[in-house]
Amino acid sequence: MTLLRIDWNEIEEQMSQIYKLPLVLEPQPEGGYVVTCPLLPELITEGEAIQAALQNANDALAAIVDGFKRMNKPLPSAIEWMK
Repeated sequence: MTLLRIDWNEIEEQMSQIYKLPLVLEPQPEGGYVVTCPLLPELITEGEAIQAALQNANDALAAIVDGFKRMNKPLPSAIEWMK
């Protein structure tokens, strides 16, 4: 399980939230890694190195959470928010 930090600098609450969710990192034959989340099918990204892939997952999660918020949709209940 990996913790991803979302910085909400441009969102009205001006707060940070940490979500706890499982990530799957799959090495690719041509190099790099694909990152997915079984609890959040919208999250799919990649990176040349593990650290880059995790940073891209963080960015993707921030965009997904922002999109859910703008559509007034709740995040899936299986995603844990850490206070």
